[in-house]
Amino acid sequence: MSSYDYDLFVIGGGSGGVRSARLAAAMGKKVAIAEEYRYGGTCVIRGCVPKKLFVYASQYPEHFEDAEGFGWSVGESHFDWKKLVAAKDREITRLEGLYRKGLDNAGADIFESRAELVDAHTVRLTALDKNVTAERILIAVGGTPNPHEALPGHELCISSNEAFHLEELPKSIIVAGGGYIAVEFANIFHGLGVETTLVYRGNEILRNFDNDMRAGLQKAMEAKGIRIVLRDVFETINETDDGLLVAHTRAGEKLVAGQIMLALGRDPNTKGLGLENAGVEVDHKGAIVVDEYSRSNIPSIFAIGDVTDRVQLTPVAIHEAMCFIETEFKGNPTSPDHDLIPTAVFSQPEIGTVGLSEEMAAEKYDELEVYRAEFRPMKATLSGRDEKTIMKLIVNAADRKVVGAHILGHEAGEMAQLLGITLKAGCTKDDFDRTMAVHPTASEELVTMYSPSYRVKNGERV
Repeated sequence: MSSYDYDLFVIGGGSGGVRSARLAAAMGKKVAIAEEYRYGGTCVIRGCVPKKLFVYASQYPEHFEDAEGFGWSVGESHFDWKKLVAAKDREITRLEGLYRKGLDNAGADIFESRAELVDAHTVRLTALDKNVTAERILIAVGGTPNPHEALPGHELCISSNEAFHLEELPKSIIVAGGGYIAVEFANIFHGLGVETTLVYRGNEILRNFDNDMRAGLQKAMEAKGIRIVLRDVFETINETDDGLLVAHTRAGEKLVAGQIMLALGRDPNTKGLGLENAGVEVDHKGAIVVDEYSRSNIPSIFAIGDVTDRVQLTPVAIHEAMCFIETEFKGNPTSPDHDLIPTAVFSQPEIGTVGLSEEMAAEKYDELEVYRAEFRPMKATLSGRDEKTIMKLIVNAADRKVVGAHILGHEAGEMAQLLGITLKAGCTKDDFDRTMAVHPTASEELVTMYSPSYRVKNGERV
């Protein structure tokens, strides 16, 4: 008979935490899970899911414009922000209910409370003012937007959290940041009719993505009317008497907007968690340091997902959860595989990518073959829209293995998922070449680029 209240206590009700608790409980383990906000975590409540719904909403103006080229006459359109938010909230509530139902059906105890560590086997439920014990504790509290507290006036700004709950849609917005969150929200707000400016300290948006994807998306965004200010940062934010916000930049710009959104990275959500009480090691960002099996330096305490700051993606947290269950409850030590993770940026147009960028591959391999196609997609021929799709395969010349695949264009995220399987299987360019094309599709370019566009030797294009 166990001397603990639970075999497993999970702190955090996001995708990784819920998956861990549900699977362990379904095995007959005594499991509890605590969440202080809403079950579903960042992804379901204020991340991937509502963001994608907003992306869909923001695409309709272009759909209406394109319809004329295909013979449709679309009448005057009107957008209702509050109606969109209400519809989004209903869907999020439905999804949260499914998360709770899954836990309940598996037999897990569900607590609506903040949970903090007391020691290596004890958790305090603050809302209930009681302690519980567990043989194993799994921390899956995710991350939180960096508030950029060093910026004077940061308290006047919103983060991605608040963007989903604005009472009114602003007439203008400035988005600070150049990562995928900043880029996606800049496209969302612009598509909904908001005058949008993006400010980023780097030379190009989307650091660590392939340079062709970065440049192609930036060109497309600017062509749509999004202003992009590079190599600049905010120095102060002030509010005017009439409620507008003024951002003063290091380069001397004075930017005025109805709203300013800070998308300057995310931090592990470990503040006040009581990690020091149990002696859990964290890094300089506050992320929990774990080994290859997601175990912290304390044998009874584990961590998965964004709180470890390994790879900040929901499917990764879910994968880590399943590996944790295999290792700790099924006697099958399994470490998470973080190699070749497909990624999508739901910008407009989208980016789908898996594997190494050309720049990264050039540092790793002596010689590359680069296959690149840039073309006008079929849909744009009748709509008259001036847009380009870019597709790119990075091949290690020594063994012809495809080590990177990158797409800028419609449904790029969908294609990236399938390319992820292909690259994970170790397919070569010869495998691509002998695969029959699906015509007419944009993706057929992936199997019809027979000759390299150029080669890269010792880091130099030739």
